[in-house]
Amino acid sequence: MRKNVIRGISLGLALVLAPAMLTGCRFGFASDPDDPNEEVKEEPIDTSVDTFEYDSALSGTNITLLNSKAEIQVALEKMGEEFEKKSGVHVEVMPVTDDSPYTKVVSLYNSGNPPTMSILDTTDVIALAEEKAADLSEEDWTEEVEGYLTEVNGKVYSLPLCIEGRGVIYNKTVIEDALGEEFDPDSITTLENFTALLDRLVDAGIEKPVSMAKEDWSLGAHHLQFVYETYDGTSEGAQEVIKQIKDGTMDLHSYDRMQEFLDMFDVLKEYNVAKGDPLGADYDEMAIDLADGKTAFWFNGNWAWPNLSEAGAENEDAYGFLPYFMNNDEDDFANRQIQGSPSKQVMLDGQIASEKEQAAAKEFLNWIVYSEIGQQMMVKTCNLIPPFQNNPYEPSDPLSRDIYEKVHEGRAFNASAIVPNDHWAVLGAAMQKYLAGRSDREELITSIQEYWDEQE
Repeated sequence: MRKNVIRGISLGLALVLAPAMLTGCRFGFASDPDDPNEEVKEEPIDTSVDTFEYDSALSGTNITLLNSKAEIQVALEKMGEEFEKKSGVHVEVMPVTDDSPYTKVVSLYNSGNPPTMSILDTTDVIALAEEKAADLSEEDWTEEVEGYLTEVNGKVYSLPLCIEGRGVIYNKTVIEDALGEEFDPDSITTLENFTALLDRLVDAGIEKPVSMAKEDWSLGAHHLQFVYETYDGTSEGAQEVIKQIKDGTMDLHSYDRMQEFLDMFDVLKEYNVAKGDPLGADYDEMAIDLADGKTAFWFNGNWAWPNLSEAGAENEDAYGFLPYFMNNDEDDFANRQIQGSPSKQVMLDGQIASEKEQAAAKEFLNWIVYSEIGQQMMVKTCNLIPPFQNNPYEPSDPLSRDIYEKVHEGRAFNASAIVPNDHWAVLGAAMQKYLAGRSDREELITSIQEYWDEQE
């Protein structure tokens, strides 16, 4: 499996990104439409075995956890309750509501009352780490997350909470029912293959087989960042191409990945079920369309499972991911692998928290990684794909399971583009214009270049 570490990101980059984050825009791989109050089917947790060693001196300590991943709010509260039963440490889970995670945590620091721990996007951690965070470089769990650590100037300031991946979700049953034959997703290895499959589905009666979200966070982050992340399939490569775009040594108009990305995007756009009114598409209806068989594909990530489940999909159903096909080269990793990377990080406050509070927070993080109960609850209660190689549990829903299997089989590339926090909002709007046919390739690429020209 390709393994990479986001290494040596300079403080200068963090300072460049920080002003952009103050706009209040949100960037991340967690799905905005997720409902924190949604009732999710839960697997039972076996609490009969617990070999984790708790520090009795920490009992009675109160710590806080700022949560920017709305769909696991209730699950995290349950984890906190279970941890308190065992350790005596109370964990208050604070949801991020109206603000962006970055804006919320900065406001709490400014008020002198920051959370002990914060679940943030990698971009936010990089911006805050050296000024606000505790150094976690010597924690034992760093050995369990090889390839998924984020380092800032050689130090680790956050625990990677989960792996998330994105691509073209398929409903295998819908495809097989339409074509009258078994569907092997591994047989689709090029954009040409994918387009031919779409044509066959159209001929079979599925008039528009693809769903495309119109939201700026989907277009400006989940789609567009393939331009950077497929440079070579590494986070370092993504940052290198961004640097070249910013300093003018890379001409976006002639950059092959830019054109290839738009080739794929154009195919999705052409077969979009909402082609007549792409900016009127409804996110929840896309889940229903895929589950009911009106469509066969939906570009999204494994975080979309709660939406599909709500639409009637079952854990036993055959869903999975196709890559975001960039060209017709079967040997191109982008056509063979799914993007999968650590999407959320837990940062520990090193500025205001007392030594006892920091110790209690570290014990909670160790409990997540090493305790039998914490390991189970990460996967079964929170429904997360664990980045920790010592966690023996596998996710139960088909989307997360497919990502999990691809990561462990070396069929996923770990690349995370570190971009300013307004990237998805500004360029998502430009992508919306293109999706709606209100601009052409030249205008879109020029908009992207102008955005990066404005970055310091």
